[in-house]
Amino acid sequence: MATFLLIRHAAHNDVGQRLSGRLPGLELSAAGRAQADDLTQRLRAEPLAAVRSSPRERTVATAQAIAVPHGLTVTTEDALDEIDFGDWAGRSFASLAGDPVWDDWNGARATGTAPGGERMADAQVRIVHHLAAIAAHEPLGCTAIVTHCDMIRAIVCHLLGLSLDRLLRLAVEPASVTRIAMDGDGSGQLLSLNEGGYR
Repeated sequence: MATFLLIRHAAHNDVGQRLSGRLPGLELSAAGRAQADDLTQRLRAEPLAAVRSSPRERTVATAQAIAVPHGLTVTTEDALDEIDFGDWAGRSFASLAGDPVWDDWNGARATGTAPGGERMADAQVRIVHHLAAIAAHEPLGCTAIVTHCDMIRAIVCHLLGLSLDRLLRLAVEPASVTRIAMDGDGSGQLLSLNEGGYR
C-alpha cells in the first residue's frame, strides 16, 4: 500500500465566506501563510517522497511550503483540482443559504450536480482513480497530496464505504492532514482524519 497525506490548503480570505471553487487569483491570507508555516514544521520529519498539488494558487502555495524542507519540487495535477462549482463559483454562502437547489445538492451529494458544474460523484471518481494509479506505480512512497476540503471528504467516503450524501459530516479544516493507505485497486484504509486543522 502507498501512504498519502491528504492536506487541505491553508486559509485564504474567502474561506467560510464564499464558494471559491476554481476562481483564479486566490492567494493565502496572512493567517493562511502562518498556517502553512506551522504545517511545514509539523511535516518536517515525515518521509515524503513527493508533493503533488491541485493547480489552484492556494494549494500550490501550501504545497511549496511543505516541499522546500524536503528538497522536493511540487507537481501540479488537474485530477487533484477542486470540484467545478459552475454557476455557484464566487457566490457567498449567505446568498446560497435557503436556495432549494443548493440545499438539495448538499443533501444529496451522491446524485447532485452543481448548476453548470461537476457531479460530486464524478469528482470522487476522478481523484480516487488518480491516487490508485499513483499507488500502483509508486507503492512504497509517502506522498503529500495538497487539495481541497470536499475532495478529501470524497476520498474518505470512498474508503469507508459511505454515501457521498454523508460527506458534510466529515470535518476537514484548513491546513489539516488526513492520512490514508491505498492499493492500486483503490481499496485502502483511513489512518487519521483532520489532524491539526484550523477552525
